[in-house]
Amino acid sequence: MTDFDTLELERDPRGFITLWLNRPEKNNAFNAQMIRELIIALDRIQSDSSLRFLLLRARGRHFSAGADLAWMQESANLDYNTNLGDAKELGELMYNLAKLKLPSLAVVQGAAYGGALGLISCCDMAIGASDAQFCLSEVKIGLAPAVISPFVIQAIGERHARRYALTAERFDGLRAREIGLLAEAYPADQLESQVTSWVDNLLLNSPQAMRVSKDLLREVGHGELSPSLRRFCENAIARIRVSSEGQEGLRAFLQKREPAWRIDNTNGEPRS
Repeated sequence: MTDFDTLELERDPRGFITLWLNRPEKNNAFNAQMIRELIIALDRIQSDSSLRFLLLRARGRHFSAGADLAWMQESANLDYNTNLGDAKELGELMYNLAKLKLPSLAVVQGAAYGGALGLISCCDMAIGASDAQFCLSEVKIGLAPAVISPFVIQAIGERHARRYALTAERFDGLRAREIGLLAEAYPADQLESQVTSWVDNLLLNSPQAMRVSKDLLREVGHGELSPSLRRFCENAIARIRVSSEGQEGLRAFLQKREPAWRIDNTNGEPRS
């Protein structure tokens, strides 16, 4: 699963996968190739029903410096239709990540600029180093965070998005946690151990139930009540209660034992 030039896919025997941005010499900056490879990688991940969840990470010091300078220079010489094609590719990446069936967790260190905030916002959860640096930097170079804006607004709210998109201020991991971009921010030297804790916690949960819950929450959205939403929610719990994992989870709880999907973190095998 390493046939990429800008990425690396690393499958853990416990059933989750890590998608690494792997251009550390370029601070994991986006270019057309990386965007295309991310789309292909997410398609592979989406089609693998055995996976429990996705970690989105980056090799090197920085999560991503945003758009690659050489790529931006090329884009400046392209016509409208070619630039529109590039924007559609980026849009496909963001929408595919946001709609991924698997739960997704981004792990952020160093710099996360421009489109990197889109990737983070498209994940269900994100954690990062407290000294990480974030910036919606587009207006400083005469551009706008257009394609990523719906996802950033969903993550941090319209008011915060207006401030940081219009000022291009940098903010750290602690501020990112305050505004909702990160779920938690940790000292840089504790980030790796905290990733392990998050992974261990996710491995406790029913893979099917996490997928169903993600789909459910997407449908519920902001929770605006309607007869159709009520029916959807009622059907969702009825379906999962009679499913194999739902039945196993209920039996395990009543019998005071571990459910079959729990993994022994020492060897990656199901617990007995």
